Amino acid sequence: MTEPKPTLSTSELKRDSHADLKPLDPGDLEAAKKIRDAFDRIRHELAKVIVGQNEVIEELLIALFSRGHCMLEGVPGLAKTLMISTLARTLSLTFSRIQFTPDLMPSDITGTEVIQENRDTGHREFKFLAGPLFANVILADEINRTPPKTQAALLEAMQERQVTIGRARHQLDHPFFVLATQNPIEQEGTYPLPEAQQDRFMFKVFVKYPNFNEEFDIAARTTAVQHDDVRPVLDGKQILELQTLVRRVPVSDHAIRYALALVRQTRVGEPGVPKFIQEWLSWGAGPRAVQNLLLGAKARALLHGRLHVAVEDISALAPPVLRHRILTNFTAASEGITPDKVIQKILAETPSHESELSRDERFQKIFSS
Repeated sequence: MTEPKPTLSTSELKRDSHADLKPLDPGDLEAAKKIRDAFDRIRHELAKVIVGQNEVIEELLIALFSRGHCMLEGVPGLAKTLMISTLARTLSLTFSRIQFTPDLMPSDITGTEVIQENRDTGHREFKFLAGPLFANVILADEINRTPPKTQAALLEAMQERQVTIGRARHQLDHPFFVLATQNPIEQEGTYPLPEAQQDRFMFKVFVKYPNFNEEFDIAARTTAVQHDDVRPVLDGKQILELQTLVRRVPVSDHAIRYALALVRQTRVGEPGVPKFIQEWLSWGAGPRAVQNLLLGAKARALLHGRLHVAVEDISALAPPVLRHRILTNFTAASEGITPDKVIQKILAETPSHESELSRDERFQKIFSS
């Protein structure tokens, strides 16, 4: 396995200011091809180890290029952990795997201050020992197996890219991604993530069973001698350049209104909200859902060879963006209604054409509220 390059410092990989970014235009087509090329190269490397799961891989890479975190949920044995660790091998970045367990403490992942004696002066002083969270790519394996106290230690890191220990703040290196896994079928000994922490994840991705041909390939590969020479494709500087490129993709007012229409329809009690939302949901998604829909749509547009966001980009990403941000109630559970079914019904009842959306009386109420 190729060793990752040393962690890049915050000064080398500082967060960009996007206020004065120039939007992409047709002359930037060659620059935009970089992200498609990077996507193809990473997917080629992942295919050496991972069979199928094309939709999951695309959503993972969209989160990567959008500077977002991602949660993968699926039953055991679907290569969730292997997929993330292999993705990390395609990036010349530092990587940490944290196995979350019920006895894990916050300091076990963030680090702690210890007293050390200075041999030159003889004085004792505090020294910070960084934990595994101080890496570019974090695999939070089975994140729902650790108590909320430890889960909460990730909140500041995921949102602010820093960790506070005592009175000192320690900046994390950029880029920084948390890629978490969780098992949906085992309830004993698990701690569901608080809604506030789920909201920090850009996507919640469902990893499904492979089809027959894919599973046949898996069986043939994994029971024979394997040679998976996965090579790094991107380094930290290149990833930051691609993330900046994503932010430059223009979005029309109609695309923004469409994203707002999807998200605002999930909010119980608001004007123009469909009747089924009142019946099935306890509460809906917040503004971060709109931000993630638009950022993800920008990355998806580039991956599909376009320099602008289309409504189809937003609708395609609505399930992974919204499914962990809406809460179904008892009525929905008794009728077998899942968050994904609610999202699909919202998509079906939301006009995609600008004229239809603007003239619809129900959406006029939503846009004026």
